[in-house]
Amino acid sequence: MAETSVPQATALDRQVGDYLQHMRVERGLAANTVAAYRRDLSRYATYLRAAGCGGAADATRHHVTAFVQSLPDGTDGGAPLTVRSAARTVVAVRGFHKFLALEGITTTNPASDVHPPMAGKRLPKAISVGEVTQILEAASADTPTGLRDRALLEFLYSTGARISEAVGLDVDDISVAVDESGPAIVRLFGKGSKERMVPLGSFGARALENYLVRARPLLAAKGKGTPALFLNARGGRISRQSAWTILKSVAERANITKDVSPHTLRHSFATHLLEGGADVRVVQELLGHASVTTTQVYTLVTADTLREIYAAAHPRALG
Repeated sequence: MAETSVPQATALDRQVGDYLQHMRVERGLAANTVAAYRRDLSRYATYLRAAGCGGAADATRHHVTAFVQSLPDGTDGGAPLTVRSAARTVVAVRGFHKFLALEGITTTNPASDVHPPMAGKRLPKAISVGEVTQILEAASADTPTGLRDRALLEFLYSTGARISEAVGLDVDDISVAVDESGPAIVRLFGKGSKERMVPLGSFGARALENYLVRARPLLAAKGKGTPALFLNARGGRISRQSAWTILKSVAERANITKDVSPHTLRHSFATHLLEGGADVRVVQELLGHASVTTTQVYTLVTADTLREIYAAAHPRALG
C-alpha cells in the first residue's frame, strides 16, 4: 500500500512555529491570542512564499510593506480585513521579525519601521449658526430643568467644552461675571486634568447665571449637597448620558433632523470661530488640543488675547 505524501514544513513554517511557541511559553499569551497570531502569520508566510521567499531572512521591507498594503482589499489572496484586524496582523508580523532578529536567526528586521494602518477619524459635521440658535431657543422652558438645559447647551456651544468637562464642573470652578475686558473666563479641566481658560460669551453667561439663581437651588434641595454645577432632577451631578439625552430631545423639539451630539456643538463652536476669522492656533487652545509641536506657540496666547479674538469671532460672544 502506497504511503500518503505529507508536505514537509518549510523553513518559514518552522520559524513561525518557533515564534508562536515563544509567545505561548515565554509571554504566557492566551490560547485564543496565539491562535489569532497563527492565522495572521500563516497568511504572511503564504504571501512570502508566493513572492519567492523560502525563509524570513529573504524578506525585505518591500515585502512587509506590500503585504500590509494588501490586507484591506485582500489582494494577497486572503479575505479583506478591517483596519483593526489589519493592525493586529501587522503587530504579529512585527513581533515575528523582532523575535527572529533578537534570537540571531536573521541579521535584520525588515518590519522595524512598518506601522499598523490607522483608522481615519471623521469629525462630526458642524451645524449652522441658525440651527444652533434653533436648538438653544427650543431649550427655553421656564422650569428648573428647562433652565438647566438652556444653561448646559449654551455653555457647551459658548466654550466648546467636551461633555465630560461640562458635567464634571463644580460651582466653584466658574465665574459668570463679565468685566470691561470682554467675555467671562471659565476654567475647564481637559484630558489628563490639564487646565485651560476659555471665554464664556454673554449669552452663555446670562443663561448660566439665570440657572444658578433660579433653578439650581431648587434642584440642589432634592439632593445631598453635591458641589456639581449641573444637577439632575434628583439633585445629583448630571451624567454624560443624561446630557446627551437632553440635547437629543431639544434638537427634536427644534425640528433638527440631523444627527446631533454634544460633540457636534463642540465642532460647531470651532467651525464658527474659524469662519469668523479666529486663528486656528487660538481655536486649538480653546479646544484643549495642545500637541508637542504647537505647545510653544500656545504659551504665547494670553487670556486677554483669547477674550479679544473670541469676542470678535464667536456668534454668541456679545449680545
